[in-house]
Amino acid sequence: MAGSTLRSLCLLSLSLGVCLAGITVKVSPKVDVILGETARLPCSYTISDNSVQPVVQWFIDSAGTRKRIAYRSPTESGLEKISQFKDRVIMEPDMTLVISKTNVEDEMSFFCQVRGGAVGVEEDETQLRVFFSPEKPVVTDNTRNIFASQDQSSEVGKCTSRNGHPQPRIIWFKDSKPLPEVTDSKEKTYMVPRVVKESSGLFTVASTLFMRPTKEDAKSVFHCTVEYAMPNGQIRKESSDHFNLTVYYPAENVDFTLVNQGPIKEGDRVQMKCETDGNPQPQFEFYKGDVKLGHTDTGLLALEKVTRSDAGTYRCEALDFEASVDLTRTLAFKVHHLDPVSVEPAGPLTLKGGDALDLQCQTKSADPFTLVWMKGGKELSQTGGLSLQSVTLADAGEYVCVASVPTVPGLEKQANITVRVEGKPEIDVPVKVEVNKRGDEVTLRCSALGYPAPQFTWKPSGKESVTVEGQKTISTITLKATEAVINDGVTCEATNKFGTDTKKFEVAESVNTVDGDNNRGQGSPVFAKVAELQHAGSSVVVIAVVVSVLLLLFIVAFLYFLSKKGNMPCGKKDNAPGNGQGEVVKKENLLDKEQDV
Repeated sequence: MAGSTLRSLCLLSLSLGVCLAGITVKVSPKVDVILGETARLPCSYTISDNSVQPVVQWFIDSAGTRKRIAYRSPTESGLEKISQFKDRVIMEPDMTLVISKTNVEDEMSFFCQVRGGAVGVEEDETQLRVFFSPEKPVVTDNTRNIFASQDQSSEVGKCTSRNGHPQPRIIWFKDSKPLPEVTDSKEKTYMVPRVVKESSGLFTVASTLFMRPTKEDAKSVFHCTVEYAMPNGQIRKESSDHFNLTVYYPAENVDFTLVNQGPIKEGDRVQMKCETDGNPQPQFEFYKGDVKLGHTDTGLLALEKVTRSDAGTYRCEALDFEASVDLTRTLAFKVHHLDPVSVEPAGPLTLKGGDALDLQCQTKSADPFTLVWMKGGKELSQTGGLSLQSVTLADAGEYVCVASVPTVPGLEKQANITVRVEGKPEIDVPVKVEVNKRGDEVTLRCSALGYPAPQFTWKPSGKESVTVEGQKTISTITLKATEAVINDGVTCEATNKFGTDTKKFEVAESVNTVDGDNNRGQGSPVFAKVAELQHAGSSVVVIAVVVSVLLLLFIVAFLYFLSKKGNMPCGKKDNAPGNGQGEVVKKENLLDKEQDV
């Protein structure tokens, strides 16, 4: 203030042509620093008389008493012995006061004073502010069970944030919306704040939230936030973990539902669920008619492998004694069923070839059903009856009557009957078999219909095994592919009391087979011809003739080429100018040589 007054007086004096002597001092009004870091407090001044050598001093106010902490003059400088700033303060040549390792007690007013003798004394004030971010807020006492009430408030939770500076602020949120900061306990929702200044000088703040919760609050999400200041006007926030309330309230409604999806059939597992809109869920009792089935805390009633007798009406009673309404519900379900399938006549049946086959199957159900006759996966009839006028061996086998309810997936039953047809064996058409070479082992498979099951005879015989596949009896034999087997084949004979059937199996060598001992190269006619010549003892003569002819043809072609080029010595005179016979003579000579050859 004094510096401002002098500047005003000086400006006024300048208008009169005269300026009074004076000093001006300038500092930063506020200096912000993070706790533990170094604070720098600059100070500058001007003086009207340049001949004056001023003294600059830094002061603080402590308990109403001003204390000097540092000074500097043209001839000396020094620091005062103040325990609060011991070994932490220096004054730089530009008059800046430097405080290292700041703590919260350093937050005060500092005065930079300039003393100029006859010119006067001036000073200016700077405020040092110390900041420290508090710890993340933590909510406690929020896990207790709260009863919904319109009469009194209950404690929801306590939010605490420790060690901040300056003093932080706590804000409560419900479903991401801030709650009004009300401290009046007569209100339905209010807070009780608490502030503790720690020995370190930092602040621990807490806020306890009270509410009169309703059952809707059980679905709400709560949290708190600490809001605090930082240097340069920054306002920051940090939130606690989110949490829900456990609110108890009586039930107003009860639901009794069937968990199963789709129609229920005999053998299914049936589940029924009883549940209220209260919290916590009460115990439940289940009845069928007037028969008590038991009680449970889960509200789940399960029936294993139900039968048609389990169909009917079931009742659930919720035992919530706080409720003011009746909490009883019923449900009914139907069990779809299908009686076992019966076949007339009962099997197994044995018929003779040419006999008629007449089968009937039946069942019962409260739902519309279908009856289908099948054999080997092929559908034969959809009427429940199956008739064949004249059976053959091929008609023997297992017949299946399948009963099903189309409207109830999986509701299906069936009955089987085996039909045998007597008659002499019938062997399947034989399959031709190839071997790489004579002497290799070959496996033959003879399959025959017929009842009674036939006996097999192989000619020639070998290692035999017999199996049954459906209505067929199969004999498998392994033997060597001898020359007799390849030439004459193998005969399979199947016999029962009604007769015999015989089939011949062909065994052949592969087309590209090479027999090193007897028939090498029989697959190629060219090599077969050469083999015949070798067998006659003429192979050497044939080869010599072929080579001689090829060599002679090569020599003739070479001589003809030289004559065309005029390089033959014997033809030079004949080719002299004026001799018109040279070309003729050369051609005649060549013809003579060809004839000699």
